[in-house]
Amino acid sequence: ASFRPKQLLLNNKYLFTMLGGEEEKDPDAAKKEEERQEALRQQEEERKAKYAKMEAERENIRQGIRDKYGIKKKEEKEAEAAAAMEQASEGSLTRPKKAVPTGCGDEEEEESIVDTVMKFIPTPLMDMFNKK
Repeated sequence: ASFRPKQLLLNNKYLFTMLGGEEEKDPDAAKKEEERQEALRQQEEERKAKYAKMEAERENIRQGIRDKYGIKKKEEKEAEAAAAMEQASEGSLTRPKKAVPTGCGDEEEEESIVDTVMKFIPTPLMDMFNKK
């Protein structure tokens, strides 16, 4: 009577491996796993292609509606608004200044600033600068 329960437990591979037994290695397991991964990748690519096609069709429909009712895309609206702001502030005193990178100014102006500062330095200090 006790032989049957032991046989049932040992025949169950899962319980056998839990008890510390060796699991049988499938020689083709690596190959099967690689094929499974490749199939998953292929399914994912097909899914992405399907949704890209659907989105392209939706965009065509959206564009048709925009053309029919004269609606502009969000990006076009933003670009036109930015151009209008730039054009409106063209002659304004409060328009944002365009940044000039350092070193792009005239070197003559920089030298003239140094000369202007040197004019206001007292002569004893000028002599100290000239000695060095």
